[in-house]
Amino acid sequence: MNKLYLSITLFCAVITASAQQKITFTATDGLEVTADAYISSTSNPYIILMHQAGYSRGEYRDIAPKLANLGYNCIALDQRSGKEVNFVTNETAQRAAHKNLPQNYIDALSDIRGAIKYIKEQSSKPIILWGSSYSASLALVVAAEELKVNAVIVFSPGEYFPDKDYVKNSIKKLTIPVLALTSKPEKEKMEEVFTLMPKKNLTLFTPTTGIGTHGAKALWDNNPTSKEYWMQITQFFSQLKNK
Repeated sequence: MNKLYLSITLFCAVITASAQQKITFTATDGLEVTADAYISSTSNPYIILMHQAGYSRGEYRDIAPKLANLGYNCIALDQRSGKEVNFVTNETAQRAAHKNLPQNYIDALSDIRGAIKYIKEQSSKPIILWGSSYSASLALVVAAEELKVNAVIVFSPGEYFPDKDYVKNSIKKLTIPVLALTSKPEKEKMEEVFTLMPKKNLTLFTPTTGIGTHGAKALWDNNPTSKEYWMQITQFFSQLKNK
């Protein structure tokens, strides 16, 4: 077992506590958005964590503290398109439904842009967008238009929208570092998303020891290949710090 793999094993087994606080901020269209903030230090960069379809910020209950332990502040969103996971209800989706606002995948763009604005009003530290499934695709789209985003980490991005070339065409000029991770059955679909994007700063990953898992839940402890995904994440972070 190499030293890096051993360090990931120990990292996943022993996690220091980080403060978690439920917050709200305003999406760019005025909707109140709920999020969990995991603040490790005001001097650390920020990661905006976005869940997959049908989920909530609860997707990151176990993931965010580990990222905080690696030296990042995390804001885990409830996007307006979602429901519940890990016993955490999506409060933003409930508000959107109460206000009769549309809750399609694409409508969550306002929530992501609002999160960036919220962080930039409080800090000048770098921002990483992190998406899962449909929100992975939205993270790429926002990163291509938003100069305040420094890197993107996406799990199982795809063309989940009516325009089947929407993401591919939106990221033609995206040049910031991108790490895209997926399962083996989804590999071809994910690669198609990046066919027009410059490849210099693009890293694609699928596990070697198993088929993997859809979305960011690939990092959950009950996923047999979670340590392999975590190792790729930490390698990417190391590369970012050396840029």
